[in-house]
Amino acid sequence: MSSDDVPEPLPATTAESPFRGEPADPDAAPQFVLPLVVRLEKTDPPARTDAVRTAARAVLTMLSDERSLDDGEWARAMRDWEDARIRKVVRRARGAEWRKASALPGITVTGAHAEVRVFPPVPLDGWPRELAKLQVSGTELEDPEPLPEPDGTGPVLWLNPELDMSAGKTMAQAGHGAQLAWWELSDTEREAWREAGFPLSVTVAEAGYWRELTGSGLPVVRDAGFTEIAPGPTVVVQGGGRWCPLPRGRRS
Repeated sequence: MSSDDVPEPLPATTAESPFRGEPADPDAAPQFVLPLVVRLEKTDPPARTDAVRTAARAVLTMLSDERSLDDGEWARAMRDWEDARIRKVVRRARGAEWRKASALPGITVTGAHAEVRVFPPVPLDGWPRELAKLQVSGTELEDPEPLPEPDGTGPVLWLNPELDMSAGKTMAQAGHGAQLAWWELSDTEREAWREAGFPLSVTVAEAGYWRELTGSGLPVVRDAGFTEIAPGPTVVVQGGGRWCPLPRGRRS
C-alpha cells in the first residue's frame, strides 16, 4: 500500500497558504514531493501513534527551518513544492539503509521512540537513489497500549474513524494536517510553537464527534483518493489552548 499522498486542492482558507493568492492549476506546475523516512528496525519498531505524531512534527520542523525560508538553500524547492500539489511520501528504512538516508541533507526528528527524517522536496521523478530504493509498503505499526486523552494544550489531529489506513498513509495525512495548522498561524504563534518543540496530539475521533468536527469550520485535510482510500476528509485540525490556537467558525 502506498503513502504517496496527494490531497485535493482546497480553498485558500484551508489547504492553500493564506500568504498567496488563489493558486493556478496545481497539476500544471512541475510536481514535487516531500520525502519522509521512518526508521523501522526489525526488533524494535516504534508505536504507531508515536511514528505518526513524529512525522507531523518533522513536517513542521522542515517548514520552520531557516534553510526553508527566504533565501535559504531549500527555499526554492519548498516554494516549488507548495505551488503544486502538496505531496508527501513516507518510506521505511533500517540498518544500513537508514544510515545512508541519514547522510543526505535533511532533518531527523525524534519522538518517544520513533525517528523520522524529512528531506527537502524533490521532483516527483527525481528522487535521490538512496531514497528511491526504499520501500513504501510495510509500515504496519501498532499501539501496544491505549492512548491517553489529548490534554488540549497543543493542537489535536483528529483522524477519520471510518478509514483503515496504513501507518505510512496516516503519517502523510498527519503531516498535511500539521501543515494546515502552520499556515493558519501568525509569526508570533509559529515561533512559540516551534520553541516548545511542536507539541501536538494524534487520535482517532469517535464517529459522532467526527461529524461535529467536519462541520465546525476547522481546517480539514481532504484526500484526493489516489492511494489506499476513496476521496474525502481524513484529518481535522483542532487548535490547542496554549500552542497553535486556530480560528473558529470558518468553513472549509
